[in-house]
Amino acid sequence: MASHRRPKQHNPSYATVLTVTAAAAVALSSQSASADPLPDSNKKGVKAQVDRLYEEATQATEKYNGAKEKADGLEKQVKDLQETSARKQAELNELRSGLGSVARAQYRSGGLDPSVQLFLSADPDAFLEQASGLDRLSARQAGALEQYLAQQRALQQQRSEASLKLTDLDDTRKQLGTKKKEIQGKLAEAQRLLNTLTAEERARITADEDRANRSSERVDLGNEASASQRAASAFSAAKSRVGMPYVWGATGPNSFDCSGLTSWAFQQAGVSIPRTSQAQANAGTRINSQSALRPGDLIIMRSDLSHVGFYAGNGQILHAPKPGAQVRYESIARSGMPFMWGVRIS
Repeated sequence: MASHRRPKQHNPSYATVLTVTAAAAVALSSQSASADPLPDSNKKGVKAQVDRLYEEATQATEKYNGAKEKADGLEKQVKDLQETSARKQAELNELRSGLGSVARAQYRSGGLDPSVQLFLSADPDAFLEQASGLDRLSARQAGALEQYLAQQRALQQQRSEASLKLTDLDDTRKQLGTKKKEIQGKLAEAQRLLNTLTAEERARITADEDRANRSSERVDLGNEASASQRAASAFSAAKSRVGMPYVWGATGPNSFDCSGLTSWAFQQAGVSIPRTSQAQANAGTRINSQSALRPGDLIIMRSDLSHVGFYAGNGQILHAPKPGAQVRYESIARSGMPFMWGVRIS
C-alpha cells in the first residue's frame, strides 16, 4: 500500500492567515484566561453546540452559493439582453430614418403612399390588417415596413424580458444578503460559545483540529486508479490544495468551501460542473455503493446533500470540511457526516 505525503506548502498569503489567526488566539486567551472552568458536561455541550453551528453554517453556505450562482447568471442574462436591445434600437432607428425620408419626399410631391400612412399610423399592426390597399405597396416598401414592425416587437419583448430578469436579480440579491447574515451570525455565535471556555480548553480543541489537519501528511490512500483521466486531473488539482483554509463562499485558489474546492479542481481539469453540492449531486453518473468508488469521484454527504468532497481511495475523503479547518483527508466513516452517494464525472 502506498502512503501519501503532502509536500510542504510555501504560501506567503497562507502564512499571513496563520499569523493573524495565532495573534487572535493569543488575544482571546488573554481575555478569558481568568474565566472559571466549566464542568466537563458543559464543555462537551459547548463543543457539540459549536459543531452544530459550524454544520448549519456550511449548510447555509451552500444555499448562499446557489443564490450567488443564480445572481451571476442573471447578471449575465440582463447584460446580454440590454446589449441586444441596444442593437435592435439602433437598427430600428435606422429603419425609422429611411421610412421618414420616404414620407418627406412623398409629402413634397403632394401625397402619401399607403406604406407611409402605415408608418405614421398610431397602430401599425391594425393598419396592416385593415388596409385594403396593401397590394399597392411596392415590394421594397412593404419589406421595409414588415422589418420595422418585427424589430419594434422584438425590442419590446427584449425590454420586457430584461425588466423581469432585473426584478428576479433584485430578489436574488436580497436572498444573498439574508444568507450572508445567517452564516455570519452562526459563526459569531460559535465564537461566543468558544469564548466561554478557558484558554486551556480552547487550546485542547485547537490541538485536536491541528491533529486532524496534520493527518493528511501520513494518510494511506492505496494505489487504485481513477475512473477517467478528467477525474484523475481534478483529483490531482485538489490534492495540491491540501492545507488551504476553509472559507465560506470561497472558490480558490488559496481558500475554499466544500463545493468551491470540487468545482475549482474540475475547472483545472477543463471540466465545468455546477457550483453547489446539491447541483453537483446530479452532475454525473450516480455511484450508490462506497465499494464502487474510485479516486476522483465526488462524494455527496448529509441527507440535504449540503457537503461534497473527493473520494481519495482507501475509504478516505479529500474535502474542505468546515470553518476553522483546512482542506484535508479524513476517513469517510469518521467524518461525522452520512454518505449519500458518489458521482462520477466522465
